[in-house]
Amino acid sequence: MASTSKKWARDVYFVASRLYFLLILLQVPLFRFPCRIGTCTTPIEVSLSLLYANGVVPGGLVKALLYPGAIAKAIYKNNAIPSYGKLLEAYKFNNMKESPATHDLQNLEVIIGSYLSVAGALLGLMKSGRFSLTGILLITWGLDKQVLFRNYTSVVIYPTMLIALLSTFFSIRADVTKLIRFTKPKASQRNEHKQNITRVRYSS
Repeated sequence: MASTSKKWARDVYFVASRLYFLLILLQVPLFRFPCRIGTCTTPIEVSLSLLYANGVVPGGLVKALLYPGAIAKAIYKNNAIPSYGKLLEAYKFNNMKESPATHDLQNLEVIIGSYLSVAGALLGLMKSGRFSLTGILLITWGLDKQVLFRNYTSVVIYPTMLIALLSTFFSIRADVTKLIRFTKPKASQRNEHKQNITRVRYSS
């Protein structure tokens, strides 16, 4: 029973972590949020725009992380694939808006959540962890807070956020193992009950 649960948990973790990694890397829109480049729809845009604006990461690394998503967007929209050399211009990274410190403080959950989401997507390929789930929950709370308390109509959460949330939960191997172990006894008890009923019928 224990070995079977671990095998199932390993398989579920493998699929969920890869799915979440693709959601982040290919920049599948999860939300709409005003940021330094105008409007961000993915955690990777929020993270890289802030890191690049503060000089933490070089432009070469930014382009390397953005390019897979740029290709995916171009194919999905049937547009021409953008030039790698002009990728920063295409994403408006060279023409960022000045953002006051109060704006970043008001959106701290979204910012920190985006960092954790991107880091969790990369680390999840090697080891199970809770970075991704924590990041997605922080982003969701931060966006909900903007809508509920500040009535920001420009902030939107897309249905794809639910896919990201589920994939981050199932990418935590320990929790999946506990869930499988919790549900399996119930299934075995139902099978045993059916077998007992069958035996009673045959005996009668």
